[in-house]
Amino acid sequence: MMILATNWANAGIMALVSILLVFVVLVLLIFVMQLFGVIFAEKSKPVVPTTATSSDDITDEEVAAIAMAVNLFFNRHDEESDVLTFRQNHDVSAWQVRNISKQL
Repeated sequence: MMILATNWANAGIMALVSILLVFVVLVLLIFVMQLFGVIFAEKSKPVVPTTATSSDDITDEEVAAIAMAVNLFFNRHDEESDVLTFRQNHDVSAWQVRNISKQL
């Protein structure tokens, strides 16, 4: 009979206050996040006009340097053979040979 002894008016008020409190905190959190966005936003830098160079200003030495850099970039790997080589260890003792033969 504990259900009959509950004061439903106080329980309803407490539930309503707790739900309203959650929504108020969520709205405050939204405003705080928007304030952080305004404070920490990157400021746009003024655009500085640069002088454009034409392709006629490039010298032959610069063209050769660019061509050499592109060639080295695309041909940086040597052709590898399909042969695998293993380094042999000639310092094998009799004990190691005995253990190796047992494992086989």
